[in-house]
Amino acid sequence: MDPRDLGLINELLEGEAQHKERIREHVVTFEKKTRVMTSILDKVHSTPKSDIPALLEALRPIFDSCHEVAAALAETIPRDEVWKWKDLWTTPLRAATFSVLLARFLTDGTLATLPSVAEQLGIREEWKGRFSLVPEDYLHGIISVINELSRLAVNAVTLGDFEAPLRISVFAKEVFTGFSMLNLKNDALRRRFDTLKYDIKKIEEVVYDVTLRKLVSLSESATDVESRS
Repeated sequence: MDPRDLGLINELLEGEAQHKERIREHVVTFEKKTRVMTSILDKVHSTPKSDIPALLEALRPIFDSCHEVAAALAETIPRDEVWKWKDLWTTPLRAATFSVLLARFLTDGTLATLPSVAEQLGIREEWKGRFSLVPEDYLHGIISVINELSRLAVNAVTLGDFEAPLRISVFAKEVFTGFSMLNLKNDALRRRFDTLKYDIKKIEEVVYDVTLRKLVSLSESATDVESRS
C-alpha cells in the first residue's frame, strides 16, 4: 500500500477514536444518572403506598438533568450517524426509559407513550438522525417494567397494599395484548417478550392468593381501575 494512503487511514482511524471517546464521556454521565434513577425506584419495594409520591418526586430533578446530557450527545453525533454510534448509549437509554415508564405507572397507572418518554428525557424530534429514542429501546423498557412489577406485586402485599397486584395484573395483561399485535422480528426483543407470560403468571398467583384470602375483592378492584382510566 502507498504510505500516503496508510497515513490518511491512520488519521481517519485516530479521528474516529477521539470522536468515540468524546461520546463515551457523555454516555458515562448518562449512566451515572440512570443508576441514581434505578436506585430510587428500587426503594418502591420497601416503601408504603402513602410514601410513594414523595419517592417519585425525588426522580423529577434527575429526569430534568438528563436534558443536558441528551443535548450534549445530540451535538456530538454527526447528522445521520445515529445507527453508527447507537450501541454506545443503548443500555443507559433503556434504563432511563424503564425509569420513566415505571414512574408513570406508579403515578397514575398508565403507560407513557414513546414521545412522552422522549420528552421527559429531553430528547427532541429534530435530533432523530443523531440521538433519539427508537421503538426497540422503548419496547425493551416496557418489558423491563413488567418484569419489575411482577416483583412489586409480591412486595406490595407484604407492605399491606392488597389492591396493587390487581392493578398490576390489569396493566400487565393490557401490555401483553398490545405486544401480541406487533410483528416482532428482532430476536432479542422477541425472546424478552416471551418472558412476559411468566411474569403475568406470577402476578396472577398473587392475585389469586389475595382474593382467596378475601383481602380484596375483584369487583372493588375493577371499579378502582375503571375510575383511573
